[in-house]
Amino acid sequence: MTTLSLSSADAATLSTDVLVVAIAPAGGRRKGAALVGPAASLKAAPTRRLEESLVALGATGKAGEVVRVPGAGIAAAPLVLAIGLGAGPWSAETLRRAAGTAARSLTGTRRALLALPAESGDALEAVAQGALLGAYEFRTYRVHSKSARKAPLDRISLQVADAKDAGALAAVARAKAVAGAVNLARGRVHQVAGDLVPSDLAAAAVAAADGLPIEVEVLDEDALVAGGYGGILGVGRGSAHPPRLVRLAYRPPGASSHVAFVGKGITFDTGGISIKPSLGMHEMKSDMGGAAAALGAILASARLGLDVAVTSYLCLAENMPSGTATKPGDVLRTYGGTTIEVLDTDAEGRLVLSDGLARAQEDEPDVLIDIATLTGAAVIALGARTFGIMANDDDLRSHIHDAAGRVGEDSWPMPQPEELRGRLDSHVADIANIPLVGRREGGMLSASVFLREFVKPGQKWAHLDIAGPAYNAHSAHGYTPRGGTGAAVRTLVQVAADLASGG
Repeated sequence: MTTLSLSSADAATLSTDVLVVAIAPAGGRRKGAALVGPAASLKAAPTRRLEESLVALGATGKAGEVVRVPGAGIAAAPLVLAIGLGAGPWSAETLRRAAGTAARSLTGTRRALLALPAESGDALEAVAQGALLGAYEFRTYRVHSKSARKAPLDRISLQVADAKDAGALAAVARAKAVAGAVNLARGRVHQVAGDLVPSDLAAAAVAAADGLPIEVEVLDEDALVAGGYGGILGVGRGSAHPPRLVRLAYRPPGASSHVAFVGKGITFDTGGISIKPSLGMHEMKSDMGGAAAALGAILASARLGLDVAVTSYLCLAENMPSGTATKPGDVLRTYGGTTIEVLDTDAEGRLVLSDGLARAQEDEPDVLIDIATLTGAAVIALGARTFGIMANDDDLRSHIHDAAGRVGEDSWPMPQPEELRGRLDSHVADIANIPLVGRREGGMLSASVFLREFVKPGQKWAHLDIAGPAYNAHSAHGYTPRGGTGAAVRTLVQVAADLASGG
């Protein structure tokens, strides 16, 4: 596991394998790149040699640029890695991505000192978080190929003016708590479905909460039957591995606000009887990304000691076709009594969430948020890096969008057109799980309208569709790896932090 610490030693003389410096476009009449941040204060001769090398290598300082320069004559480190920031001023997300790019670029390196601009607490937290996220790699299943693949960066030091400064230490502690939660969520998403059936994920949640001030309750299949959780049971009916509902509760003394997170946790989604095409089905191990985010968010909230009550519900099931599976046309009776006609068994996430939303409201949260890799329509509408936000409260929707922006996650507010509700009318039950007509029209929106039916009047509620960003099937970028990303964890933690501070 990558470790991170602070250093106020001279960057030029510190014994390390790689010195990471920041560069930006020189500007004015100068061409090429200029050193910025702590590296700009190197002694004159080393600075001149480094800048001459950067010019010779064609460095421009554009954001995301990576340039390697031999360290001889510049620093004690044998290698200097220059990371482009682009033209300033630099946002926290720019610094986060730069640190993440540096960490990813140094796979196979044991030690690195990052001398990036981090004068403020927010900037330092962003650099620390980006470095820890960028150094992440999932290696559990590598055996013979493990030795041929370089290990992630092992030890990271961050250059600061005072390594013992209380504010700097607090910023790094915050970064570690959040990055740790994101990386935990990534690991669960990466894990193959055969090793993470609902009972496994429930056990992982119990283990992750051990030692933290979090109460955990796990409802097994018998408890789900006794409680009337027909949505979760209906989805899990076709699997040899029964479903679970996990409730985690963090209750700091004196907390005046309460937020509840409800996460979709389909540990593998074949589509059930309405089976998916085989192409890309291997990625359906990621269909529990919402539950992973809800788990990560409450873990980080507890580690940070946020003064807000947090409850996370993980709605866990495996959606498989078999002789016992729910069939199209079946009717399920959900927790609270609402009946659902199942027209498509591949629209299963909303079924487990219907139970989770109804149960979560019994805890009387001030804010209720569900998180789910819910619809392919979200990817069509918003692409692979942006999640959609739908809500029954305009201020809440705006707040979540703003919180996501502050932590560097891409999101976009989406509407809930009233005309879509009529398309969910069922001939035999209270509601159908997909529209009877116009199924391809606004699929992300109609799914949110369905979920809204399970939210009581007066309850502030938002739905996050993270189907795009939860799993990165493309190349790694910035601090984001290929595969599981831990999408929405940082946003949820920021929402909780805002509530803790009265926001």
